[in-house]
Amino acid sequence: MSRIDELITRHCSQGVEYKTFGELGTITRGKRFVKSDMVESGTPCIHYGELYTKYGTWATEAFSYLKPELASRLRYASPGDVIFVTAGETIEDIGKAVAWLGEEDVVTHDALYAFRSPLDPKYVAYFSQTHDFHNQIRRHISSAKISSISTKNLAKVRIPVPPLELQQEIVAVLDRFTKLEAELEAELEARRKQYQYYRDAMLSFDERMSGASKQASKQILRWATLESICMKTNNIKWREASDKDYSYIDLSSVDRSNNEITETQIINARNAPSRAQQIVLEDDVIFGTTRPTLRRFCHIPREYDGQICSTGFCVLRADKKQVLPKYLYFSITTAAFNDYVERTQKGAGYPAISDAEVKSFKIPIPSMAEQERIVAILDKFDALVNDLSAGLPAEIKARRQQYEYYRDRLLSFREAA
Repeated sequence: MSRIDELITRHCSQGVEYKTFGELGTITRGKRFVKSDMVESGTPCIHYGELYTKYGTWATEAFSYLKPELASRLRYASPGDVIFVTAGETIEDIGKAVAWLGEEDVVTHDALYAFRSPLDPKYVAYFSQTHDFHNQIRRHISSAKISSISTKNLAKVRIPVPPLELQQEIVAVLDRFTKLEAELEAELEARRKQYQYYRDAMLSFDERMSGASKQASKQILRWATLESICMKTNNIKWREASDKDYSYIDLSSVDRSNNEITETQIINARNAPSRAQQIVLEDDVIFGTTRPTLRRFCHIPREYDGQICSTGFCVLRADKKQVLPKYLYFSITTAAFNDYVERTQKGAGYPAISDAEVKSFKIPIPSMAEQERIVAILDKFDALVNDLSAGLPAEIKARRQQYEYYRDRLLSFREAA
């Protein structure tokens, strides 16, 4: 930190000037393309969903490609541009940014903005992660089903503009934080892949498994749709709910990293959002049907019994005479289910899958004893890779909190008079 303090003393003793994105550069929206336009090789492109799932703070190459004949009618981000997401389910989703540091232009989807300015692009991308940025975004987003921000409103966001040398030094410090976290994440990801392999094999009764599982495969009584092994759920009648308060589980309430409910909103009949309709009970399984490949799902714990969730979730209530709730939960964590969702979802801009389509997915139903055996094994694996109170997940959580503290501190300046 001493080098940064030295630069601040030398260049910014009277504070730092703040400017809007609009004052600093240009913001260009991409153009629409769909999955059928994408090919294995061709013109590099970035689809908006990839910024959530595949990219970090910066990127040097694209994961996807478009048919070259489309290139002339599309829009590009150039090396040094910062690519922003225009819409999302949460404030943190809107404005997620990646500094494009590739050697060539890349086609951008129409749900992305390319910001070009003299600022260090990674400095801008790191700033987009701060609480200051999200607080400013919150004042300018639309209030539709999927919130979004226009180029006009993104241009109003103010960012501190220290000298380029100081921007680069801040980036270097934050890069070191993210590199360390990335190393820990890589180790955890290796463990998760091992867990996923065994989970998928056990729940498909793959014959590559050991003798016990081969024997268990003979105990499968049937394959059943989720609908046939789930009970009906019900919605709240707000007119009859009086003034009782409920915890509201929105899509953003489910942490995708560990599939647990983190933050909820207290609602009642007076202030409930229109999507706050479904009553959830302990042991229900909920799955996010908007942008479903983001994999927002969780098993409802006791503390949320009788609370309310968004209609953006499909609620699966296990018929316990047929299937254990945790067996049902683990069944929708598999690669087979995710592949089914990806094939079945509809819509290019904001893909979604219906509740009926989710419930049409089939899973193998073994005996209750075999379900109990599988759940016991997978619970242990799951704790090893997802328990935030122990092991690698706990260390990563601590590092991330440390990083967030220093990131917000480094990117906050006294404003020059």
